[in-house]
Amino acid sequence: MQKPLTPAEIVQELDKYIIGQRDAKRMVAIALRNRWRRQQVPEHLRDEIAPKNIIMIGPTGVGKTEIARRLARLAQSPFLKIEASKFTEVGYVGRDVESMIRDLSELAVSMVRTEEMEAVKIKAEELAEEKLLDILLPPKRQQESREQELPVPVEPQEAREPREAAREEAVQADSTREKLRKLLRKGALDDRYVELDVPDRNFPMVEIFAGTGMEDMDYNLRDMLGSMLPRRTKRRKVKIPEAREILVQEESQRLIDMDKVIKSAIERVEHSGIIFLDEIDKIAGRESGGRGPDVSREGVQRDLLPIVEGSTVTTKYGMVKTDHILFIASGAFHISKPSDLIPELQGRFPIRVELASLTKEDFVRILKEPENALIVQYKSLLATEEVELTFDDEAIEEIAGLAFQVNARTENIGARRLHTIMEKLLSDISFNAPDLKGQKIPITRQYIQETLSDIIKDEDLSRYIL
Repeated sequence: MQKPLTPAEIVQELDKYIIGQRDAKRMVAIALRNRWRRQQVPEHLRDEIAPKNIIMIGPTGVGKTEIARRLARLAQSPFLKIEASKFTEVGYVGRDVESMIRDLSELAVSMVRTEEMEAVKIKAEELAEEKLLDILLPPKRQQESREQELPVPVEPQEAREPREAAREEAVQADSTREKLRKLLRKGALDDRYVELDVPDRNFPMVEIFAGTGMEDMDYNLRDMLGSMLPRRTKRRKVKIPEAREILVQEESQRLIDMDKVIKSAIERVEHSGIIFLDEIDKIAGRESGGRGPDVSREGVQRDLLPIVEGSTVTTKYGMVKTDHILFIASGAFHISKPSDLIPELQGRFPIRVELASLTKEDFVRILKEPENALIVQYKSLLATEEVELTFDDEAIEEIAGLAFQVNARTENIGARRLHTIMEKLLSDISFNAPDLKGQKIPITRQYIQETLSDIIKDEDLSRYIL
Protein backbone atom coordinates (compact mmCIF):
# COMPACT_ATOMS: atom_id res chain seq x y z
CA MET A 1 0.00 0.00 0.00
CA GLN A 2 1.21 3.49 -0.76
CA LYS A 3 -0.49 4.92 2.32
CA PRO A 4 -0.92 2.35 5.11
CA LEU A 5 -4.46 2.32 6.45
CA THR A 6 -5.22 2.00 10.13
CA PRO A 7 -7.47 -0.91 11.22
CA ALA A 8 -10.35 1.54 11.72
CA GLU A 9 -9.88 2.92 8.19
CA ILE A 10 -9.76 -0.62 6.74
CA VAL A 11 -13.05 -1.49 8.48
CA GLN A 12 -14.54 1.77 7.21
CA GLU A 13 -13.59 0.86 3.62
CA LEU A 14 -15.01 -2.66 4.01
CA ASP A 15 -18.26 -1.17 5.38
CA LYS A 16 -18.83 0.45 1.97
CA TYR A 17 -19.37 -2.96 0.38
CA ILE A 18 -20.14 -5.47 3.15
CA ILE A 19 -23.00 -5.22 5.62
CA GLY A 20 -22.47 -6.40 9.21
CA GLN A 21 -19.84 -9.00 10.15
CA ARG A 22 -17.99 -6.56 12.44
CA ASP A 23 -15.78 -9.19 14.10
CA ALA A 24 -14.56 -10.62 10.79
CA LYS A 25 -13.77 -7.15 9.46
CA ARG A 26 -11.81 -6.25 12.59
CA MET A 27 -9.74 -9.45 12.44
CA VAL A 28 -8.77 -9.06 8.78
CA ALA A 29 -8.03 -5.36 9.38
CA ILE A 30 -5.59 -6.30 12.16
CA ALA A 31 -3.98 -8.98 9.96
CA LEU A 32 -3.47 -6.44 7.17
CA ARG A 33 -2.08 -3.77 9.49
CA ASN A 34 0.32 -6.35 10.98
CA ARG A 35 1.94 -6.72 7.55
CA TRP A 36 2.86 -3.03 7.59
CA ARG A 37 3.99 -3.29 11.23
CA ARG A 38 6.26 -6.21 10.36
CA GLN A 39 8.07 -4.08 7.78
CA GLN A 40 8.84 -1.49 10.47
CA VAL A 41 10.46 -3.81 13.02
CA PRO A 42 14.26 -4.42 13.08
CA GLU A 43 15.40 -6.67 10.24
CA HIS A 44 16.71 -9.45 12.50
CA LEU A 45 13.20 -9.80 13.99
CA ARG A 46 11.25 -9.36 10.73
CA ASP A 47 11.67 -12.92 9.50
CA GLU A 48 10.59 -14.31 12.86
CA ILE A 49 7.12 -12.71 12.70
CA ALA A 50 4.78 -15.10 10.93
CA PRO A 51 1.45 -13.95 9.46
CA LYS A 52 -1.62 -14.65 11.58
CA ASN A 53 -3.70 -16.80 9.23
CA ILE A 54 -7.48 -16.68 9.58
CA ILE A 55 -10.35 -19.16 9.35
CA MET A 56 -13.76 -17.58 8.67
CA ILE A 57 -16.67 -19.81 9.65
CA GLY A 58 -20.17 -19.12 8.42
CA PRO A 59 -22.92 -20.13 5.98
CA THR A 60 -22.68 -19.35 2.29
CA GLY A 61 -23.55 -15.86 1.09
CA VAL A 62 -22.72 -13.94 4.29
CA GLY A 63 -19.65 -12.10 2.91
CA LYS A 64 -16.62 -14.33 3.53
CA THR A 65 -15.27 -14.17 -0.02
CA GLU A 66 -16.15 -10.50 -0.45
CA ILE A 67 -14.24 -9.54 2.72
CA ALA A 68 -11.09 -11.28 1.44
CA ARG A 69 -11.42 -9.82 -2.07
CA ARG A 70 -11.93 -6.25 -0.86
CA LEU A 71 -9.06 -6.66 1.59
CA ALA A 72 -6.71 -7.60 -1.26
CA ARG A 73 -7.77 -4.52 -3.24
CA LEU A 74 -7.10 -2.28 -0.25
CA ALA A 75 -3.66 -3.84 0.16
CA GLN A 76 -2.94 -3.71 -3.61
CA SER A 77 -1.66 -7.24 -3.13
CA PRO A 78 -1.59 -10.30 -5.38
CA PHE A 79 -4.78 -12.14 -4.43
CA LEU A 80 -5.82 -15.66 -5.38
CA LYS A 81 -9.15 -17.29 -4.53
CA ILE A 82 -9.16 -21.04 -4.89
CA GLU A 83 -11.36 -23.86 -3.66
CA ALA A 84 -9.61 -26.31 -1.37
CA SER A 85 -11.76 -29.12 -2.79
CA LYS A 86 -9.96 -28.75 -6.15
CA PHE A 87 -6.78 -30.22 -4.70
CA THR A 88 -5.90 -33.88 -4.39
CA GLU A 89 -3.20 -35.68 -2.48
CA VAL A 90 0.05 -36.31 -4.35
CA GLY A 91 -0.38 -39.53 -6.27
CA TYR A 92 -4.00 -38.88 -7.26
CA VAL A 93 -5.25 -37.24 -10.46
CA GLY A 94 -5.97 -33.56 -9.91
CA ARG A 95 -4.25 -30.33 -8.88
CA ASP A 96 -1.40 -30.32 -6.41
CA VAL A 97 -1.34 -27.67 -3.69
CA GLU A 98 1.85 -26.02 -5.00
CA SER A 99 -0.05 -24.95 -8.12
CA MET A 100 -1.71 -22.13 -6.13
CA ILE A 101 1.70 -20.54 -5.49
CA ARG A 102 2.49 -20.77 -9.21
CA ASP A 103 -0.88 -19.18 -10.01
CA LEU A 104 -0.27 -16.41 -7.47
CA SER A 105 3.15 -15.73 -9.03
CA GLU A 106 1.55 -15.42 -12.48
CA LEU A 107 -0.98 -12.93 -11.09
CA ALA A 108 1.76 -10.88 -9.42
CA VAL A 109 3.89 -10.73 -12.58
CA SER A 110 0.83 -9.62 -14.57
CA MET A 111 0.02 -6.98 -11.92
CA VAL A 112 3.55 -5.52 -11.81
CA ARG A 113 3.88 -5.63 -15.62
CA THR A 114 0.64 -3.66 -15.96
CA GLU A 115 1.88 -1.08 -13.44
CA GLU A 116 5.22 -0.72 -15.24
CA MET A 117 3.53 -0.41 -18.63
CA GLU A 118 1.28 2.29 -17.22
CA ALA A 119 4.36 4.15 -15.95
CA VAL A 120 5.96 4.20 -19.43
CA LYS A 121 2.69 4.73 -21.32
CA ILE A 122 3.37 8.37 -22.28
CA LYS A 123 6.83 7.57 -23.66
CA ALA A 124 5.44 4.49 -25.46
CA GLU A 125 2.70 6.62 -27.06
CA GLU A 126 5.30 9.10 -28.31
CA LEU A 127 7.41 6.34 -29.85
CA ALA A 128 4.33 4.67 -31.35
CA GLU A 129 3.32 7.98 -32.94
CA GLU A 130 6.75 8.36 -34.54
CA LYS A 131 6.52 4.80 -35.92
CA LEU A 132 3.09 5.50 -37.35
CA LEU A 133 4.38 8.65 -39.03
CA ASP A 134 7.28 6.64 -40.47
CA ILE A 135 4.77 4.20 -41.95
CA LEU A 136 2.57 6.98 -43.34
CA LEU A 137 5.52 9.04 -44.63
CA PRO A 138 8.71 6.97 -44.97
CA PRO A 139 11.77 9.21 -44.22
CA LYS A 140 13.47 8.60 -47.57
CA ARG A 141 16.03 11.34 -47.39
CA GLN A 142 16.42 11.86 -43.66
CA GLN A 143 20.05 10.80 -43.71
CA GLU A 144 20.74 12.93 -46.79
CA SER A 145 19.26 16.01 -45.15
CA ARG A 146 21.53 15.50 -42.11
CA GLU A 147 24.53 15.32 -44.40
CA GLN A 148 23.45 18.54 -46.10
CA GLU A 149 23.59 20.37 -42.77
CA LEU A 150 27.29 19.55 -42.29
CA PRO A 151 29.80 22.31 -43.36
CA VAL A 152 31.05 21.68 -46.90
CA PRO A 153 33.78 23.37 -48.94
CA VAL A 154 32.83 26.00 -51.55
CA GLU A 155 31.73 24.25 -54.71
CA PRO A 156 30.84 25.38 -58.20
CA GLN A 157 27.21 26.38 -58.81
CA GLU A 158 26.42 23.21 -60.78
CA ALA A 159 27.57 21.03 -57.83
CA ARG A 160 25.60 23.03 -55.26
CA GLU A 161 22.25 22.87 -57.03
CA PRO A 162 21.46 19.14 -56.38
CA ARG A 163 22.53 19.56 -52.75
CA GLU A 164 20.24 22.55 -52.21
CA ALA A 165 17.37 20.73 -53.89
CA ALA A 166 17.83 17.79 -51.53
CA ARG A 167 17.83 20.16 -48.54
CA GLU A 168 14.64 21.82 -49.72
CA GLU A 169 12.99 18.42 -50.21
CA ALA A 170 13.97 17.42 -46.66
CA VAL A 171 12.42 20.64 -45.26
CA GLN A 172 9.22 19.95 -47.19
CA ALA A 173 9.15 16.38 -45.86
CA ASP A 174 9.49 17.68 -42.29
CA SER A 175 6.65 20.11 -42.90
CA THR A 176 4.46 17.31 -44.33
CA ARG A 177 5.31 15.11 -41.34
CA GLU A 178 4.17 17.79 -38.90
CA LYS A 179 0.92 18.24 -40.82
CA LEU A 180 0.35 14.49 -40.68
CA ARG A 181 1.09 14.55 -36.94
CA LYS A 182 -1.65 17.15 -36.38
CA LEU A 183 -4.13 15.16 -38.45
CA LEU A 184 -3.20 11.98 -36.58
CA ARG A 185 -3.77 13.61 -33.18
CA LYS A 186 -7.11 15.06 -34.31
CA GLY A 187 -8.29 11.62 -35.44
CA ALA A 188 -8.71 12.73 -39.04
CA LEU A 189 -6.77 9.66 -40.26
CA ASP A 190 -8.64 7.07 -38.16
CA ASP A 191 -10.29 5.48 -41.21
CA ARG A 192 -7.02 4.87 -43.04
CA TYR A 193 -5.41 1.43 -43.16
CA VAL A 194 -1.72 0.69 -42.61
CA GLU A 195 0.27 -2.54 -42.77
CA LEU A 196 2.06 -3.80 -39.67
CA ASP A 197 4.28 -6.77 -38.86
CA VAL A 198 2.79 -8.39 -35.76
CA PRO A 199 3.93 -11.53 -33.87
CA ASP A 200 2.39 -14.71 -35.20
CA ARG A 201 0.72 -16.23 -32.15
CA ASN A 202 -0.23 -19.46 -33.89
CA PHE A 203 1.64 -22.16 -32.02
CA PRO A 204 1.39 -25.88 -32.66
CA MET A 205 -0.93 -27.47 -30.12
CA VAL A 206 1.00 -29.42 -27.52
CA GLU A 207 -0.99 -31.72 -25.28
CA ILE A 208 0.62 -33.40 -22.32
CA PHE A 209 -1.12 -36.06 -20.29
CA ALA A 210 0.59 -36.18 -16.95
CA GLY A 211 -0.15 -36.86 -13.32
CA THR A 212 -0.53 -34.52 -10.41
CA GLY A 213 1.97 -31.69 -10.26
CA MET A 214 2.57 -31.67 -14.03
CA GLU A 215 -0.31 -29.42 -15.10
CA ASP A 216 2.07 -26.52 -15.79
CA MET A 217 4.45 -28.51 -17.98
CA ASP A 218 2.70 -27.63 -21.22
CA TYR A 219 3.00 -23.90 -20.47
CA ASN A 220 6.68 -24.25 -19.56
CA LEU A 221 7.31 -26.26 -22.74
CA ARG A 222 5.65 -23.57 -24.83
CA ASP A 223 7.81 -20.91 -23.19
CA MET A 224 10.96 -22.96 -23.75
CA LEU A 225 10.18 -23.67 -27.41
CA GLY A 226 9.13 -20.05 -27.92
CA SER A 227 12.54 -18.83 -26.77
CA MET A 228 14.42 -21.38 -28.90
CA LEU A 229 12.51 -20.99 -32.15
CA PRO A 230 12.93 -17.84 -34.27
CA ARG A 231 10.23 -15.24 -33.74
CA ARG A 232 7.64 -15.44 -36.50
CA THR A 233 5.67 -12.43 -37.69
CA LYS A 234 2.79 -11.91 -40.06
CA ARG A 235 1.70 -8.83 -41.97
CA ARG A 236 -1.68 -7.37 -41.05
CA LYS A 237 -3.66 -4.50 -42.51
CA VAL A 238 -5.34 -2.54 -39.70
CA LYS A 239 -6.92 0.85 -39.15
CA ILE A 240 -4.87 3.63 -37.56
CA PRO A 241 -6.42 3.39 -34.03
CA GLU A 242 -5.73 -0.36 -33.83
CA ALA A 243 -2.24 0.14 -35.27
CA ARG A 244 -1.53 2.76 -32.61
CA GLU A 245 -2.68 0.36 -29.88
CA ILE A 246 -0.48 -2.46 -31.22
CA LEU A 247 2.55 -0.17 -31.47
CA VAL A 248 1.99 1.26 -27.96
CA GLN A 249 1.93 -2.31 -26.57
CA GLU A 250 5.12 -3.21 -28.45
CA GLU A 251 6.96 -0.07 -27.31
CA SER A 252 5.78 -0.53 -23.71
CA GLN A 253 7.15 -4.08 -23.72
CA ARG A 254 10.50 -2.78 -25.00
CA LEU A 255 10.66 -0.02 -22.39
CA ILE A 256 10.07 -2.20 -19.34
CA ASP A 257 12.72 -4.43 -17.81
CA MET A 258 11.12 -7.87 -17.39
CA ASP A 259 13.89 -9.04 -15.02
CA LYS A 260 13.02 -6.14 -12.73
CA VAL A 261 9.29 -6.89 -13.11
CA ILE A 262 9.76 -10.56 -12.13
CA LYS A 263 11.98 -9.68 -9.16
CA SER A 264 9.45 -7.14 -7.90
CA ALA A 265 6.54 -9.53 -8.45
CA ILE A 266 8.16 -12.38 -6.51
CA GLU A 267 8.96 -9.96 -3.70
CA ARG A 268 5.35 -8.85 -3.65
CA VAL A 269 4.10 -12.44 -3.52
CA GLU A 270 6.45 -13.33 -0.67
CA HIS A 271 5.69 -10.29 1.50
CA SER A 272 2.12 -9.26 0.65
CA GLY A 273 0.46 -12.15 -1.22
CA ILE A 274 -2.97 -13.29 -0.02
CA ILE A 275 -4.45 -16.73 -0.74
CA PHE A 276 -8.12 -17.29 0.01
CA LEU A 277 -8.82 -21.00 0.54
CA ASP A 278 -12.54 -21.43 0.12
CA GLU A 279 -14.48 -24.54 1.15
CA ILE A 280 -11.75 -25.75 3.49
CA ASP A 281 -14.47 -27.61 5.39
CA LYS A 282 -14.76 -29.97 2.40
CA ILE A 283 -11.30 -31.40 3.21
CA ALA A 284 -11.81 -31.38 7.00
CA GLY A 285 -13.22 -34.92 7.21
CA ARG A 286 -10.86 -37.69 8.32
CA GLU A 287 -10.24 -40.71 6.15
CA SER A 288 -12.33 -43.76 6.84
CA GLY A 289 -10.69 -47.01 5.85
CA GLY A 290 -8.72 -45.44 3.01
CA ARG A 291 -11.51 -45.95 0.48
CA GLY A 292 -14.20 -43.98 -1.30
CA PRO A 293 -14.34 -40.45 -2.72
CA ASP A 294 -12.86 -38.85 0.41
CA VAL A 295 -9.68 -40.90 0.35
CA SER A 296 -7.37 -37.93 -0.16
CA ARG A 297 -8.91 -35.42 2.30
CA GLU A 298 -6.34 -35.84 5.05
CA GLY A 299 -3.63 -36.19 2.43
CA VAL A 300 -4.54 -32.77 0.99
CA GLN A 301 -4.31 -31.28 4.48
CA ARG A 302 -0.84 -32.77 4.91
CA ASP A 303 0.22 -31.40 1.53
CA LEU A 304 -1.17 -27.97 2.49
CA LEU A 305 0.69 -27.94 5.79
CA PRO A 306 4.23 -27.15 4.50
CA ILE A 307 2.87 -24.44 2.17
CA VAL A 308 1.04 -22.72 5.02
CA GLU A 309 3.89 -23.29 7.49
CA GLY A 310 6.43 -21.87 5.08
CA SER A 311 8.34 -23.62 2.33
CA THR A 312 9.96 -22.88 -1.01
CA VAL A 313 8.05 -23.59 -4.21
CA THR A 314 9.57 -23.75 -7.68
CA THR A 315 7.82 -21.60 -10.28
CA LYS A 316 8.70 -20.61 -13.85
CA TYR A 317 9.91 -17.27 -12.41
CA GLY A 318 12.18 -18.83 -9.80
CA MET A 319 11.89 -19.94 -6.20
CA VAL A 320 9.07 -18.47 -4.08
CA LYS A 321 9.04 -18.60 -0.29
CA THR A 322 5.62 -18.96 1.29
CA ASP A 323 6.63 -18.06 4.88
CA HIS A 324 4.89 -14.66 4.87
CA ILE A 325 1.96 -15.22 2.51
CA LEU A 326 -1.32 -14.56 4.34
CA PHE A 327 -3.76 -17.48 4.13
CA ILE A 328 -7.44 -16.84 4.76
CA ALA A 329 -9.53 -20.00 4.86
CA SER A 330 -13.30 -20.18 4.93
CA GLY A 331 -16.01 -22.77 5.16
CA ALA A 332 -19.58 -23.29 6.24
CA PHE A 333 -18.59 -26.21 8.53
CA HIS A 334 -22.16 -27.56 8.53
CA ILE A 335 -21.11 -31.22 8.79
CA SER A 336 -17.49 -30.99 9.92
CA LYS A 337 -15.92 -28.48 12.32
CA PRO A 338 -12.49 -26.75 12.46
CA SER A 339 -11.30 -29.28 15.04
CA ASP A 340 -11.69 -31.99 12.35
CA LEU A 341 -8.67 -30.54 10.55
CA ILE A 342 -5.37 -32.20 11.41
CA PRO A 343 -3.89 -30.58 14.55
CA GLU A 344 -0.80 -29.26 12.74
CA LEU A 345 -2.96 -27.38 10.21
CA GLN A 346 -5.26 -26.05 12.93
CA GLY A 347 -2.19 -24.54 14.59
CA ARG A 348 -1.34 -22.56 11.44
CA PHE A 349 -4.72 -20.76 11.54
CA PRO A 350 -4.63 -19.10 14.98
CA ILE A 351 -7.42 -16.59 14.28
CA ARG A 352 -10.93 -17.96 14.00
CA VAL A 353 -13.96 -15.78 13.47
CA GLU A 354 -17.60 -16.77 13.05
CA LEU A 355 -19.77 -14.85 10.62
CA ALA A 356 -23.42 -14.45 11.55
CA SER A 357 -26.35 -15.47 9.35
CA LEU A 358 -28.08 -12.54 7.68
CA THR A 359 -31.34 -11.16 9.07
CA LYS A 360 -34.16 -9.40 7.22
CA GLU A 361 -32.74 -6.05 8.39
CA ASP A 362 -29.36 -7.02 6.91
CA PHE A 363 -31.05 -7.77 3.58
CA VAL A 364 -32.67 -4.31 3.60
CA ARG A 365 -29.27 -2.70 4.20
CA ILE A 366 -27.60 -4.86 1.51
CA LEU A 367 -30.19 -3.67 -1.02
CA LYS A 368 -29.75 0.01 -0.14
CA GLU A 369 -26.43 0.91 1.49
CA PRO A 370 -23.34 -0.51 -0.27
CA GLU A 371 -21.78 1.47 -3.12
CA ASN A 372 -22.42 -1.53 -5.35
CA ALA A 373 -25.90 -2.24 -3.95
CA LEU A 374 -28.12 -4.53 -6.05
CA ILE A 375 -30.77 -1.85 -6.56
CA VAL A 376 -28.10 0.58 -7.82
CA GLN A 377 -26.85 -2.10 -10.24
CA TYR A 378 -30.29 -2.84 -11.71
CA LYS A 379 -31.16 0.86 -12.00
CA SER A 380 -27.90 1.48 -13.87
CA LEU A 381 -28.41 -1.51 -16.19
CA LEU A 382 -31.90 -0.40 -17.24
CA ALA A 383 -30.85 3.24 -17.48
CA THR A 384 -28.79 2.19 -20.51
CA GLU A 385 -32.15 1.51 -22.22
CA GLU A 386 -33.49 4.88 -20.94
CA VAL A 387 -35.81 3.10 -18.52
CA GLU A 388 -35.98 4.56 -15.01
CA LEU A 389 -36.63 2.15 -12.14
CA THR A 390 -37.81 3.42 -8.77
CA PHE A 391 -38.06 1.39 -5.54
CA ASP A 392 -39.99 2.69 -2.55
CA ASP A 393 -39.10 1.67 1.02
CA GLU A 394 -42.04 -0.75 1.26
CA ALA A 395 -40.86 -2.56 -1.89
CA ILE A 396 -37.35 -2.94 -0.50
CA GLU A 397 -38.78 -4.29 2.77
CA GLU A 398 -40.89 -6.78 0.79
CA ILE A 399 -37.90 -8.04 -1.26
CA ALA A 400 -35.82 -8.42 1.92
CA GLY A 401 -38.67 -10.25 3.67
CA LEU A 402 -39.13 -12.65 0.76
CA ALA A 403 -35.40 -13.42 0.64
CA PHE A 404 -35.32 -14.13 4.37
CA GLN A 405 -38.48 -16.26 4.16
CA VAL A 406 -37.22 -18.38 1.24
CA ASN A 407 -33.84 -18.87 2.95
CA ALA A 408 -35.61 -20.06 6.09
CA ARG A 409 -37.90 -22.46 4.20
CA THR A 410 -35.39 -23.91 1.76
CA GLU A 411 -31.60 -23.74 1.68
CA ASN A 412 -29.95 -20.75 3.36
CA ILE A 413 -27.73 -19.20 0.66
CA GLY A 414 -27.44 -15.81 2.33
CA ALA A 415 -27.36 -12.64 0.22
CA ARG A 416 -27.22 -14.68 -2.99
CA ARG A 417 -30.97 -15.23 -2.55
CA LEU A 418 -31.47 -11.52 -3.30
CA HIS A 419 -29.93 -12.04 -6.76
CA THR A 420 -32.38 -14.82 -7.65
CA ILE A 421 -35.39 -12.85 -6.40
CA MET A 422 -34.36 -9.64 -8.19
CA GLU A 423 -33.75 -11.51 -11.45
CA LYS A 424 -37.17 -13.16 -11.29
CA LEU A 425 -38.86 -9.93 -10.24
CA LEU A 426 -37.39 -7.83 -13.07
CA SER A 427 -37.20 -10.45 -15.82
CA ASP A 428 -40.22 -9.09 -17.79
CA ILE A 429 -39.03 -5.50 -17.50
CA SER A 430 -35.49 -6.47 -18.56
CA PHE A 431 -36.83 -8.42 -21.56
CA ASN A 432 -39.12 -5.61 -22.75
CA ALA A 433 -36.78 -2.73 -21.82
CA PRO A 434 -35.93 -1.75 -25.46
CA ASP A 435 -39.68 -1.12 -26.06
CA LEU A 436 -40.09 0.82 -22.79
CA LYS A 437 -37.69 3.61 -23.72
CA GLY A 438 -38.31 6.85 -21.82
CA GLN A 439 -40.66 5.28 -19.26
CA LYS A 440 -40.47 5.49 -15.48
CA ILE A 441 -41.40 2.18 -13.84
CA PRO A 442 -42.18 2.13 -10.10
CA ILE A 443 -41.48 -1.12 -8.23
CA THR A 444 -44.02 -1.28 -5.39
CA ARG A 445 -44.98 -3.85 -2.78
CA GLN A 446 -48.13 -4.62 -4.78
CA TYR A 447 -46.13 -5.24 -7.97
CA ILE A 448 -43.79 -7.63 -6.09
CA GLN A 449 -46.68 -9.55 -4.55
CA GLU A 450 -48.44 -9.88 -7.91
CA THR A 451 -45.26 -11.04 -9.65
CA LEU A 452 -43.95 -13.47 -7.05
CA SER A 453 -46.95 -14.47 -4.90
CA ASP A 454 -47.67 -17.75 -6.72
CA ILE A 455 -44.03 -18.84 -6.49
CA ILE A 456 -43.75 -17.91 -2.81
CA LYS A 457 -46.94 -19.82 -1.89
CA ASP A 458 -45.81 -23.01 -3.59
CA GLU A 459 -42.91 -24.29 -1.49
CA ASP A 460 -41.76 -26.78 -4.12
CA LEU A 461 -41.86 -24.09 -6.82
CA SER A 462 -39.93 -21.58 -4.71
CA ARG A 463 -37.34 -24.25 -3.95
CA TYR A 464 -36.57 -24.61 -7.67
CA ILE A 465 -37.15 -21.07 -8.96
CA LEU A 466 -35.98 -18.89 -6.09
